[in-house]
Amino acid sequence: MKYGLPLLLLLAGCADWFKSPVAPPPPPPPGPPPPPAPAALHTVGTFTNPTFATSPPGDTTRLFVTERAGRIVLLKNDVAQAGAFLDLRGKISDTVENGLYSMAFHPQYATNGRFYVFFTNLNGDIRIVRYTVSTTNPDSANASSADTVLAVPHPLAGTSLPFGNHHGGQLQFGPDGMLYVSLGDGGCCGDPLHNGQRHHTMNAKIHRINVDGATGYTVPPDNPFVNDTSFPPSTWAWGFRNPWRFSFDRQTGDLYIGDVGEATWEEVDVAPAPTLGKGMNYGWSIMEGTHCYNASTCNQTGLTLPTIEYGHVNGNCDLQGGYVYRGTRVTQLIGYYLYVDYCSGTVGGFKYAGGAATAKQDFTIFLSPGAGVVSFGQDGRGELYLMTYAGTLYRIDPGS
Repeated sequence: MKYGLPLLLLLAGCADWFKSPVAPPPPPPPGPPPPPAPAALHTVGTFTNPTFATSPPGDTTRLFVTERAGRIVLLKNDVAQAGAFLDLRGKISDTVENGLYSMAFHPQYATNGRFYVFFTNLNGDIRIVRYTVSTTNPDSANASSADTVLAVPHPLAGTSLPFGNHHGGQLQFGPDGMLYVSLGDGGCCGDPLHNGQRHHTMNAKIHRINVDGATGYTVPPDNPFVNDTSFPPSTWAWGFRNPWRFSFDRQTGDLYIGDVGEATWEEVDVAPAPTLGKGMNYGWSIMEGTHCYNASTCNQTGLTLPTIEYGHVNGNCDLQGGYVYRGTRVTQLIGYYLYVDYCSGTVGGFKYAGGAATAKQDFTIFLSPGAGVVSFGQDGRGELYLMTYAGTLYRIDPGS
């Protein structure tokens, strides 16, 4: 029994330990707060099938929104003004893929009041028309000042194919002061007219024209095909399927082209300054993205392949090209080119450096309102917008 008492005391102590409430450990110190979202969408307003948004150079208070049926709505400090800046309803077609696609203000808009619109007329033909602002009201256009700058039949003259799509649709003034115009391959599917690689047609090309004259346009003498009679002299670059949206980087002048793919691949082409893709053939319909189209092999000699591409997976189907962010409100996005897929709502971005896409990012969780985004827009401060065909216009603002 020599160990009896100590053992009893030990067991008693153990029993007491089991019966005693256990003091919880101190809570861990709080971790750092989650980083703020780099960006978020702010609803600016609701419109009727908006297609584009832009501002005159240097105008930091006004934004102009085009609607497919033909209205241009003016916003001042995010507030839509009564009436319309210009109303072309009843003068244009908005069936199939027709409509008012975009507008662009002349670099000297503050002094000459000129702006340009891209639409399809009642016959479905493409028209680029110049208007001027009212001499008595800076918030209204002079509807009687129309001057047709460019007219392209659609469907093509000499054919009876009823294609109501692939018009292209973008107007942008470049850093050189010239007006750049994108035209698609003319419609349908698979380029049945072979316009992608046809020289003579106006289709499937980006054109560069000088609109500083009293009327119409002239061809800049440094265009790449002015001495090649097999091309329209206005041709700047060619081999596109449907370059619905393109833009220039406000800082570098680089040209970014979003070309909508056929059935498998979407692409973005970057043409760096100062050449900006001058005379380059971007491959359609030999290529779709970096892949031979409808063939296992193809001759890629002389073709310029895309900077990025993505496939029709995870709901993707239709690329809407955007802009390089050069605003000041969302510092995390500075230098990123943004694009979105119409069907999936995926918003992607990359930085262009050393001739390649770098720092690729998926911004969907912050910047996507879902499917149905038809276009980006940019205001006078370099801030970016995106809009859905259902009608909502969003601005990209700082996250919280």
